[in-house]
This record gives sequence, C-alpha cells and structure tokens, in this order.
Amino acid sequence: MSAIAIALAEMGHQVSGSDIREQQILDRLRALGVIVHIGHDRAHVRDADVVTYSTAIPFDLNELDEARKLGIPTVHRSEVLGAICRQTGAVGVAGTHGKTTTSSMLMLILAADDRQPGFVIGGDVADAGTGAHWSSSGTFVVEADESDGTHLRLPLVGTVLTNIDVDHLDNYGTFGAIVEGFARYIDSIDGPVVVCGDDANIRSVVASRSVTTYGFAEGNDVRATHLRAEPGAYEFDVTFVDGSCVSVHLPLRGRHNVLNATGALALAVELGVDANVAAEALTRFGGVARRFDVRGDSAGATLVDDYAHLPAEIAAVLAATREPAGQWSRVFAVFQPNRFNRMSEIWRDYADCFTDADVVVVTDIYASGTQPIPGVTGKLVVNAVLDAHPRSHVVWMPKREDLVRYLAQHLRRGDLCLSMGCGDIAGLPDEILAARGRNVGVGVG
Repeated sequence: MSAIAIALAEMGHQVSGSDIREQQILDRLRALGVIVHIGHDRAHVRDADVVTYSTAIPFDLNELDEARKLGIPTVHRSEVLGAICRQTGAVGVAGTHGKTTTSSMLMLILAADDRQPGFVIGGDVADAGTGAHWSSSGTFVVEADESDGTHLRLPLVGTVLTNIDVDHLDNYGTFGAIVEGFARYIDSIDGPVVVCGDDANIRSVVASRSVTTYGFAEGNDVRATHLRAEPGAYEFDVTFVDGSCVSVHLPLRGRHNVLNATGALALAVELGVDANVAAEALTRFGGVARRFDVRGDSAGATLVDDYAHLPAEIAAVLAATREPAGQWSRVFAVFQPNRFNRMSEIWRDYADCFTDADVVVVTDIYASGTQPIPGVTGKLVVNAVLDAHPRSHVVWMPKREDLVRYLAQHLRRGDLCLSMGCGDIAGLPDEILAARGRNVGVGVG
C-alpha cells in the first residue's frame, strides 16, 4: 500500500492513509505530502473521493464502513494499481518466488537504457532507495502479485514469469487453481511473454503458447551458462537462441539470482534493450531490502536477514550460503513460519529445505492477520524436519526472548546467522547485536 501511495502522490494526487503503528516508511510518505494517520477513525475518509484497501483489511473496518455509508467508492488495491498501469506502458514480473528481485533488476536495466521507468515493487530497491516511483516516460515496471489475484487485474504490455509453486491456498483452494490463474495471466499479456523454461509447472502452462523461455537447461531460448561462484557474486554467460552471448558479473550470491537476472535480461532484450547494456546494468545491481541483507557483524559472527518464507525460497538461500564453500564455519538457519492457514496446509513441505544449515532454529508462527488454528504452531515445522532428517540439529524456540538469548550465547566467530521469514523476524539481527553489545560492519551483501 505504501508503494501505491508513493506513486499516486508523485502523480499529483492528494493522498492520505492509516496505519496501526509508526514505521520508517511513513516518514517517507509524509515527505511526499501524504497525510498519515496512526490508528483508524471514520473521520479519516470523509473528504476522500476514493478509498482503497488491501486484502489484509477486514471488511467491517470503521473507515471502510464509513465510506460505504457516505457513498464513497471503496476499491481493492489491485484496481488502483491497474489504473496506474493503464496510464503508461507497464510490464510485469509474476511468479511465486523472485518477483521483487527480478522486478528490481528489470527496472535498473531499463533505467540504464535511459527509459526513465516508473515502478511499483514489493520491496525497497537499494539503487533507488524506494520501492515505488511514478514516471510519465511511458515505461513502468510492476510486481504482479498473485496472492490475492492482483496479477489478473493489471493491463500489461510484457511480462516475466519466474516460477509456479504452492502458496496462498487460502485464496485459491487448490494448486490447480493457482496454475490456472497464471495461465490466464499469460493470456492477458499484450506483448512479449518471457518464462522460466526450467520450471515444470510453467512448461505445462505454456506448452501451446508463444513465449520466450530462459533458464539453465538446453532448449531454452535464453540460457545462463558457465556459472562461476565467487564470494557474494556470480559470473556467468547469457546465450541467446541466435548464438550471441554476453557475460554478466552479478554482485549477488545464489543460482536462483542468476535465474532472476537472466529473466530480467531476456525481457529487456525483448523490449529492445541492447544485451550489452543490460549486462552492464546488472553489474551495478545493489540488491533489495531483506534479500540476503547483511545486517551486521558481532565478534566475527555474520548476521543476515532474508524474506525467504516458502520451502523453495529457504532451500535456495541456504544453498547460496555454500557458494563458494568454506566462507562460514557454521550456518544457523532461523525460521519464523508465517500465517496459520498457510502452515496448516504446507508444513510438511518444509521437511527437506534446511539441509544446507548446520543448526535450524524455528520460532512460533507470525499470524499476519490470520486466526490461530488448534494444533498449528511452528512445532509442526520442527516435526517435519526431524521426521525426515532425525540427526538434524533442530531447536524449537517459540518465545522471542529465549530465541535472542540462545543465539547471543551460541554464535561464535566464523558463524553465519541467517534469519528468514516475512514477519517481525526482520528485527532479529538488531536484537542479537544489542544483546551481544556490538554493532559493526553493517551493509548490504
């Protein structure tokens, strides 16, 4: 919602909004002239022409109820984002994993080609210092979020589809419905469609459709080859179906980020960007907040935070900690499960995603607005891992104060502490640093 507010304010609209607590992004909104209220009150909406809300907002919230009583239109955030996209030539990045990073890479490439893109992305882009910006240039990059069907409401002139995996079953009901939604999404695009050909679920969707594929495997139209892992980076080549090739230095770790970069580069080329310009832009990519975000060093222990919260994401990030081998003596994977309904459906899927960690620490579930379900706790993840890997070192730490104390006492020089999840686990590195009394070397890696 904050990204949409930024875009609307920069377009020249008068914007106001409510949040339940102060947070850093609100000062950025205030600086743009957005009127920010802490707490919800019926009076906040009485002068509005339109009231917009996200899926997380309950239907009977007092501000929404007041708007309906006054006859003020209330519209879901997806409709507002769609309206913004209709003002420009918007391209989207969709998929279960990798949307934010790939969107950010694509935006940076288009900026390097002097297209002055606007964007609405689900995380702060380090190179821009924000997750949103309006531009009247006619070029716009949007993260096409599938969680609530937003991706089906966006008028787009091109897209990257990164992958299709299980998530948001509370909205879709079945995995088949998720796949069908992405098929409808692809069919709605009025322009180039670039998809990861390595993903089996995507291949089932695009079998009879005209698309450009990318990936590692032979047979893709655009391939990442000759991968060479370096500390905190990857060197690789991108080869096109016509035999041409460019070399890329990507200052990120992980094969999943090589795929993200290849997808962004492939769509950029489809949009007319020279491949060498795109490759050069990727060498300067500064990353995205909460994507392997190096938060500090405490007596030789490295503290990193990441948004990974689904099994495939966790496995990919942990694999990246081993590339190249030997950088850290031990890897502590600290995972905060998210949403009771999500965990009730897919807790078994976490059984094998922590194999690259030396110590796995699991907290209780961060609700994210969902209601508790009897018997559904973070202990389900612990059980799944231990059932599949009985010799794993898994620690169950449901209480935050116990979690901080345990890590502060057990981390030693040469260790990596990787906190993962999309709840308040983002604050864990600072809590550990405070508990250990030292905070040096903060930066993005």
